[in-house]
Amino acid sequence: MLSQLRAVSHLLKSFSYALSGIAQVVRRERNMQIHCVAALLVLLGGYTLQLSANEWCWVAACIAAVWSAELMNTAIEQLADLVSPNYDKRAGSIKDIAAGAVLASAIGAAAIGAIIFLPKLYRIFAV
Repeated sequence: MLSQLRAVSHLLKSFSYALSGIAQVVRRERNMQIHCVAALLVLLGGYTLQLSANEWCWVAACIAAVWSAELMNTAIEQLADLVSPNYDKRAGSIKDIAAGAVLASAIGAAAIGAIIFLPKLYRIFAV
């Protein structure tokens, strides 16, 4: 019983650390703040347009993908700055590649968003 309580306590600490990491990135990174506002707008738009369960799954997956990419990008940038405090072309390239992963996920999310939202908006605004 005691070992199970310790395991649960350890699990809760792990979640706490992870949430703290997300909060740090949201507070400090302008791009993550933009992603959060975009996600909020998408969620409000989805609610307004009454997305289907399948469409909500795609929206949730896109938000998770972009946020995950931004979190990883921030971690990679901080690690690169830690191990290479002075300018290093290789560290710069690593940071550019990580930023490219965020851009790729955002472009994919925007494409999926267009597939989901544009037909609905067209039906509303078509005359």
